Amino acid sequence: MMRLIIGMSGSSGVIYGIRILEMLASNSEIETHLVMSQAARMNVGIETDWKAEDVEALADVVHNNKNIGASIASGSFKTAGMVVVPCSMKTLSGIASSYADNLLIRAADVVLKERRKLVIVPRESPLHTGHCELMLKASQIGAIICPPSPAFYSKPESVDDIINHSAARILDLFDIESESLKRWQGNV
Repeated sequence: MMRLIIGMSGSSGVIYGIRILEMLASNSEIETHLVMSQAARMNVGIETDWKAEDVEALADVVHNNKNIGASIASGSFKTAGMVVVPCSMKTLSGIASSYADNLLIRAADVVLKERRKLVIVPRESPLHTGHCELMLKASQIGAIICPPSPAFYSKPESVDDIINHSAARILDLFDIESESLKRWQGNV
């Protein structure tokens, strides 16, 4: 069984984390471990019709962001990796600097030190040089930076189509297939 950590931090775009959890909820081969920052919990209520508790119900295991002693805080707890979606600049800063003052950042730090896959989905625009430097540093220490960029070759008909495609592209980085991903077939 594959274990995947889903970290949600406090920037706009919590719908991407929710959609990934929805896509994985019915997959019995993947055990999801969710950790949400307080700001992410707040943004769930601001940006969606969801409640934080309902988002947590999509995950197999939910961890308190203050519990630095949770299973996902140790390299001996085997996972396929972690996606931080959305990733605030504060969280990105903590990851890039190895400043693990909460479970979300500690889990990301563990994934990096164990050479597992860490996918960071930053949600900020525009970016200043400091943001770009943080993304560069995170990339240099092993993270994959994956902004949720819409693909218009898939001819989305709704915002939901755009969200689904971005979430499926993120899962694709872990070799997790999704019916929502329309792959480019070339210009024929």
